[in-house]
Amino acid sequence: MKILITGIAGFVGPYLAEYCLAQKQAEVYGTILAGEKFQGTKQTQDKIRFFKCNLTDQDAVVKLLKRVKPDKIFHLAALSAVAVSWKSPEQILSNNILAELNLFDAIRKLKLNPVIHIAGSSEQYGLVLKKDLPVKENTPFHPLSPYAVSKITQEMLAYQYHKSYGLKTVTTRTFNHTGPRRNKQFVISSFAYQIAAIERGLQKPVIYTGNLNSWRDFSDVRDIVKAYWLATEKCKFGEAYNVGNGKAHQIKDVLKTLLSLSRVKIKVRQKPELMRPSDVPILQCDATKFRKATGWKPKIDFKTTLKDTLNYWRKELV
Repeated sequence: MKILITGIAGFVGPYLAEYCLAQKQAEVYGTILAGEKFQGTKQTQDKIRFFKCNLTDQDAVVKLLKRVKPDKIFHLAALSAVAVSWKSPEQILSNNILAELNLFDAIRKLKLNPVIHIAGSSEQYGLVLKKDLPVKENTPFHPLSPYAVSKITQEMLAYQYHKSYGLKTVTTRTFNHTGPRRNKQFVISSFAYQIAAIERGLQKPVIYTGNLNSWRDFSDVRDIVKAYWLATEKCKFGEAYNVGNGKAHQIKDVLKTLLSLSRVKIKVRQKPELMRPSDVPILQCDATKFRKATGWKPKIDFKTTLKDTLNYWRKELV
């Protein structure tokens, strides 16, 4: 089985590659951009065939798919930082939408027939009313960031190309996921990085934060990649599925837990520039549809994820 992972150098890519390689007779191919570094283990890296390919270049995408002819595609490539999307909305929208469009058109023109997983986001739901919690797939979209708008468009394209051309697309609306190797611009990794830096004497004993009052449904990335695989094996094409833990944590409490794992006393300070123009107050997942279709359940508890993330940054800053 030939498996193509776009954006394999991102946070999820290395974990997904490792999981795919554990499947019988799987060959893994991945797209990277010039200058990107694969964050997985050397053992995993040595088993992957990498292609430098900017998915916004249509000719490059056609050339890639002609060479690989994948049986499965996990489309992870995207600019994914919500906070950054306000600073450069045009870049987020054009990159995320055009990359997927080029991928679909190349598949259609080359008459390929892969199963295509699209990594959507819970940010698509945006402003959720209390009466709609936990969030089901039929909850209306009220996006609050350019990133969220780009992910909604990706999902709509996946649906349209399935209905119009028969592409075997399946979309997961994945709620927050984290773990070791997460970029420190994301909230949990930011906290863990700062704690590790303070412990090493690289930062004053103060953690700087944005909004601590929002609630998010966190899963471990090592559970999420199993969900992505199952989505391509057991879900209906053309449909979207929520993937998440089912329990919301307030960011304030997440920080408290991480601080309880610290080896030093640390103060907390909110920083105005870290506050977003608008923020989703709460996201809590109802993954009943996905669990019924696949039998998936998260296995890694949240405190273990926090410990592993903190220990990752402790090792990185040695």
